[in-house]
Amino acid sequence: MKAYRLHVQGVVQAVGFRPFVYRIAHENGLSGYVKNLGDAGVEILVEGREENIDSFLRDLMEKLPPLARIERIDKREVPPQGFDRFYIEKSSKGGRGGDSIIPPDIAICDDCLRELFDPGNKRYMYPFIVCTNCGPRFTIIEDLPYDRVNTTMRDFPMCDFCRSEYEDPLNRRYHAEPVCCPVCGPSYRLYTNDGDELTGDPLKKAAELIDRGYIVAIKGIGGIHLACDATNREAVEELRRRTRRPQKPFAIMARDVETVREFAFLGEDELAELTSYRRPIVALRKREPFPLPDNLAPGLHTIGTMLPYAGTHYILFHWSRSRVYVMTSANYPGMPMVKDNEEAFRELREVADYLLLHNRRILNRTDDSVVRFVDGRRAVIRRSRGFVPLPVEIPFEYRGLAVGAELMNAFGVAKNGKVYPSQYIGNTSKVEVLEFMREAIEHFRRILRVGDLDLIVADLHPAYNTTKLAMEMASELGVGLLQVQHHYAHTASVMAENGLEEVIGIAVDGVGYGTDGRIWGGEVIYMSYEDVERVAHVDYYPLPGGDLAAYYPLRALMGILRKLYGPDELRSVIRECCPRAVESLPYGEVEFNVILTQLERGVNITHASSTGRVLDALSVLLNVAHRRHYEGEPAMKLEALAVHGKNDLRFEVPVEDGRIKVEELFREALEAINGANPADIAYSAHLALARAFAGVAVEKAREFGVKNVGMSGGVAFNELLVKTVRKIVEASGLRFYTTREVPRGDNGINVGQAFLGGLYLEGHLAEEDLMM
Repeated sequence: MKAYRLHVQGVVQAVGFRPFVYRIAHENGLSGYVKNLGDAGVEILVEGREENIDSFLRDLMEKLPPLARIERIDKREVPPQGFDRFYIEKSSKGGRGGDSIIPPDIAICDDCLRELFDPGNKRYMYPFIVCTNCGPRFTIIEDLPYDRVNTTMRDFPMCDFCRSEYEDPLNRRYHAEPVCCPVCGPSYRLYTNDGDELTGDPLKKAAELIDRGYIVAIKGIGGIHLACDATNREAVEELRRRTRRPQKPFAIMARDVETVREFAFLGEDELAELTSYRRPIVALRKREPFPLPDNLAPGLHTIGTMLPYAGTHYILFHWSRSRVYVMTSANYPGMPMVKDNEEAFRELREVADYLLLHNRRILNRTDDSVVRFVDGRRAVIRRSRGFVPLPVEIPFEYRGLAVGAELMNAFGVAKNGKVYPSQYIGNTSKVEVLEFMREAIEHFRRILRVGDLDLIVADLHPAYNTTKLAMEMASELGVGLLQVQHHYAHTASVMAENGLEEVIGIAVDGVGYGTDGRIWGGEVIYMSYEDVERVAHVDYYPLPGGDLAAYYPLRALMGILRKLYGPDELRSVIRECCPRAVESLPYGEVEFNVILTQLERGVNITHASSTGRVLDALSVLLNVAHRRHYEGEPAMKLEALAVHGKNDLRFEVPVEDGRIKVEELFREALEAINGANPADIAYSAHLALARAFAGVAVEKAREFGVKNVGMSGGVAFNELLVKTVRKIVEASGLRFYTTREVPRGDNGINVGQAFLGGLYLEGHLAEEDLMM
């Protein structure tokens, strides 16, 4: 007789792990117990014959439930205690300091979906149907261990039927903490925007209202969506007007895969992602002609699409004539997603005609995740529902907080060689979003059991609210603060995910505060465990008005062209090529003349190396976009034009002393503009820019003796740029890397910050290396 105590770490709570252990222990004739621990790990004590224990351990590793993941097992022999059977013990609040974590929110499983539409089932047409293999997790948890009492389901005492399933180790709902039924669980109500409740089946009635052209706010798993019939152009336009989103693409939800194929191209990888348990929004290439209203994603060649992931969605489509809904987050631009009922009545009465709300509290607001496949690889744009709170491994053992960037924010908590990125936070220049971030940080530290911190890492930008928050927290907690340059963090995120020790990084995005006080965004960086060096960049160009150029890209175009032309010639070029851009300025002709004067006198001028602003300027030159209504709009619309280009005009962007001379690209584009197809010009400009970056990266890789080239930043979502750079890099005998788990844009910068924090704490890099 032998006995062993096992401490199992990984994703082992809220995934049916304990009933699985119970079954395999009985199959192998063992006695003992299994119980959840307060660090999200699981403790197992097994007694029996040595060969039976060995068989149990093999089963433990080889027959795991679908969502479980074992990362570590600590095994220790103990004296046998003479257990007469194997049982499931009550959870313990204590732990062993492990790094297990609950799984993310999981789409409804096939078993529950079958039961949902089975008239003989007790949960027939009940939208909150779940089991241990599906349903909400992160959005409802308040603390560990993951027991019902520590979730928002504690507000709903189980009926006898649900309890009988919950307490049966052989039932798939054993300790499924959100388990409930129509007798004891949450329920929906349908209201007018004045707060009057409507009678009848609330979901059936809501589906009928959507079919009739109304806008309905629908409370789901991680927050509230605004829904309307995506085939109704007038309803879509009205939703744009009410939400003040004149151009931003709306995400849509399609009834099934067959419906998706009618309006978008769907490759094998995209299909797998779309139908995965994560159920993210996937940006798919539109079919042409596009059979849905063009105002769903104006000027873009992609459409953000997701499939139903909760019983609520399936029931709505069951009752609805429409097979495609707009399903967009319920918030005004830049503000957090609305999640609470009282807040919904206060904030959405001018937006939604009706509100379909349930009475289960959403503890952790979580937006839909967004992904795109770029050059055959998954590129995460927004990492949230379905991903969070799963970690990313880094090779550094410390406890830290990386606060991320200002826009598209997510923070990360470092613990025991992992970074746990948060859900999408948003634009932290807004007070409400910053408050949401504070609350989310405290929640992550609580569920990860991270009290004392070794380090807080922030961006170098002194005006970021995240930087100010990091300074405040460092002072309050008596913790060291490290500030790291924005594009260094982008490059480090590639190193972190891919396990690299050195890389030539191409970091391309809109803006990041440079170590010289200028605006960076087109950088080639050498990074290793021992050194960081900016080795090349887009040659600086004047950016009149600074941040204003992000919203009115004519300013960026005029700044770049000023390097080629004098004031009078510049005025003539703009009037001839893009007069509508002048009209788009808030003060039209007057403002245009002021910008010319700024450039002539050097007043209120920022100098930038931003790739994002270069693409924005090209979009103005080709009359694709004259204003930015949402992050990345001009560059995205330029890409949508470029993908229709076929003829490479062989533009060249020279590189002199590590400076990428983008103004020459504009000279060539202007020469071609009267005779060439605009799509060909856009296509050729992308290829030329990619060739310049790839060429200098290969040159520097050889100079430094590096075999790895990585690419990151918001521009690394661009298919033409990434694909062209990869081909050139690989043709040169080098390895090319991007990220598939960590978002390439600012939403993933926290992972790079945490990685650099580890290098700093271990003495590989000094503070001045990351700031100079």
